[in-house]
Amino acid sequence: MTDTPPPSGTGCVECLASGSWWLHLRRCTTCGHVGCCEVSPNHHAQRHFELTGHRFVQSFEPHEEWWWDYVEEQEVDGVVLPGPSSHPPAQSVPGPSGHVPANWESIIFDE
Repeated sequence: MTDTPPPSGTGCVECLASGSWWLHLRRCTTCGHVGCCEVSPNHHAQRHFELTGHRFVQSFEPHEEWWWDYVEEQEVDGVVLPGPSSHPPAQSVPGPSGHVPANWESIIFDE
């Protein structure tokens, strides 16, 4: 995991391309892909794992230092990855700003 490229950006690659939104972000430790979490409407980080087999992600949220293994479905110990280790702290959560529906909480928590 130590040869990981930098993050692919500051937001979910697929959500930004499609005009969608996310709750939290995850960074692939293999290739640097940034995708949205499983609670987000589109689950792009998990879909990235399903398409590529890249099993480990790190939280891409400020002040969070944890890693996840999609194969074992549990937190694991990780290594320090090249920076940045999160999206900019001023970036909105959920995000991106301007794309989050006013009823986002009911969309996520009423499913």
